[in-house]
Amino acid sequence: MGTIQKELGITYPIFQAGMAGGITTPELVAAVSNFGAFGQIGAGYLTAEELRDAIREVKKRTNKPFGVNLFVPEPTQDVNKSDIEMMNEQLLQISPTIQPVTDPSGDKHNEEYVKQIEVVVEEGVTACSFTFGSPQLDVIHCLKIEGIKVIGTATTVEEGMMLEESGVHYIVAQGSEAGGHRGTFIATKGDALIGTIALVPQMADHLHIPVIAAGGIADKRGIEAAYILGAEGVQLGSVFLPCNESGANPTYKKTLIAKNESDTAITKAFSGKWARGIQNEFMEKMKEVSVLPYPLQNTLTKALRAKAAKDQNPEKMSLWAGQALRLVTDECSVAEVLTKLTT
Repeated sequence: MGTIQKELGITYPIFQAGMAGGITTPELVAAVSNFGAFGQIGAGYLTAEELRDAIREVKKRTNKPFGVNLFVPEPTQDVNKSDIEMMNEQLLQISPTIQPVTDPSGDKHNEEYVKQIEVVVEEGVTACSFTFGSPQLDVIHCLKIEGIKVIGTATTVEEGMMLEESGVHYIVAQGSEAGGHRGTFIATKGDALIGTIALVPQMADHLHIPVIAAGGIADKRGIEAAYILGAEGVQLGSVFLPCNESGANPTYKKTLIAKNESDTAITKAFSGKWARGIQNEFMEKMKEVSVLPYPLQNTLTKALRAKAAKDQNPEKMSLWAGQALRLVTDECSVAEVLTKLTT
């Protein structure tokens, strides 16, 4: 039994990615943990009270360890009012009936983050993972005092080393194949799009804490390969999206299953931050458009994404997905997915 299994009290060092936006329902998180793996609430967009409710709902369904994933706050960049107006005009051309957001400064994530940390401590979850940066030292110290394991996300060895120095317990090495938002937080000469098979061994060689491999892993072969490369655990997201317990939109699930490894691309169109998702009409139309920085772009496109979800229109939805799509099976239970991954 490895370090991660012993310290977290889990049977399998398989982490369900903390996918924000309603996908990680209490049913999904609890089902993963009940199997002996590690479920996580994707809490990036939740208020503190919504997070508290979600944690308590998971606790009703399992007495096994589970975690919470949070977004490290980033300073909001100043943009001209004219830039906001131009983006709203662009979005209205694509989705004419949406209500444009004229004051995106109403995003209170940075304030909510402090309250989220308080909830994590008060509710005593097993681990708290972070993406989009290195958690503040006082946050890490606070969590560690309470016996809560701290997990960082890195897309380069340099980021991993910074996270290790800050005192986190484990690091998710997020390869470029991974679906959803990139966890990159240190500027590089390139785009930090390092593949999992190259990233994991280099990170394992340069760090002294356990590495969790993520990106393009969707079956038992991928898990075993990650261990050979030096990882002590793996994190999977796309394989759980079609599950019965997932909160993903039905159209999202169907589209995911129908696509393959060549159907995804990296885009900033939806949120202003690089993320891998299934290519669609919105991404294509936004290719030549200069998008606003995160989280402003994310706030402005919220209405467009909500309408697309309501209309079951995959061409305007943010369909985050990794590159191992041929390995993602039809809708089934979490237990069935995990059984295939572990036997």
